[in-house]
Amino acid sequence: MAEQLSGLAGDRALLGRTSTAERVSDILRSRITEGYFPPGTRLPEDSIGGALGVSRNTLREAFRLLTHERLLVHELNRGVFVRVLTVEDVEDIHRTRRLVECAVVRGLRESPRRFDALSEAVREARAAAREGDWNAVGTADIHFHRELVALAGSERTNELMRSVFAELRLAFHVVDEPRRLHEPYMARNADILRALRSGERDRAEALLAGYLDDSLERMTEVCRRGAGTAEQGV
Repeated sequence: MAEQLSGLAGDRALLGRTSTAERVSDILRSRITEGYFPPGTRLPEDSIGGALGVSRNTLREAFRLLTHERLLVHELNRGVFVRVLTVEDVEDIHRTRRLVECAVVRGLRESPRRFDALSEAVREARAAAREGDWNAVGTADIHFHRELVALAGSERTNELMRSVFAELRLAFHVVDEPRRLHEPYMARNADILRALRSGERDRAEALLAGYLDDSLERMTEVCRRGAGTAEQGV
């Protein structure tokens, strides 16, 4: 915890003179999704508030916001913890992803579109794989699907899925073999991109649906194996 708090103190400058609970929650959200505070970690108010230089009330409001986003959980008489996903959580996340991502692909117009952001995410994954950085491959995968959602041109949908993807990443941080989890999806994202570029919307949607079905199976397995490990570390 000392190392985490030391790094967190470096984020203090980001708050500036207009420190707000929203900014604190932004910092903590980033740290949580990056795996800085793994699932099951207790977040002590005094230490984190001191590292960021914010009041207890401000920090508690930030905790409340992140609890609403399902990234934190408050346990009576124990404190605030980074959430450990259940199998039911993973199922619900993928249900939401299927509803939103497949609908985005289905609703794309026939007029030409640029897919530069999707291409960049594919390149990011390949570059990270060459370096053997499989956690970064997972980040690139999330980037790809976030940019896919952005094709809808809806800020509300982007905001919804930002929380969904952040929650999904909680499961990534209890993975023993990140390569086994992330490697298969590199080629599948590239296949989805090719179908989109060629205007094959039905094929792209079918590929995406298959991706999500397999992702649900793999993430459920991860959750079953990883949740117990995270809880033991509390």
